[in-house]
Amino acid sequence: QVQLVESGGGLVQAGGSLRLSCAASGFTFSMYTMNWYRQASGKQRDLVATITSGGNIAYADSVKGRFTISRDNAKYTVYLHMNTLKPEDTAVYYCNYASGGVGYWGQGTQVTVSS
Repeated sequence: QVQLVESGGGLVQAGGSLRLSCAASGFTFSMYTMNWYRQASGKQRDLVATITSGGNIAYADSVKGRFTISRDNAKYTVYLHMNTLKPEDTAVYYCNYASGGVGYWGQGTQVTVSS
């Protein structure tokens, strides 16, 4: 079955960096667009970054120039490199993909940025 397992979150000071990983299994990873979302406490879940099977990338305006999404198809893993972190980046970060109209989600990893 499909599994998405995020890791790499933690507590970091403002201006710091983190790298999130999402290990995927149960589907042909290389064929699908992969997404990173985040959800701050009491807020809706928002799309942060997207990478297509062909390597096209898009970012939310709030993270452009600070975050980088990448993928390693051989390792079935998608990454989110986060630099110059701000307190407003504090959220649970989820990876996601969709197939046949169904969205699949990991359990999320908490990122907390202290000021």
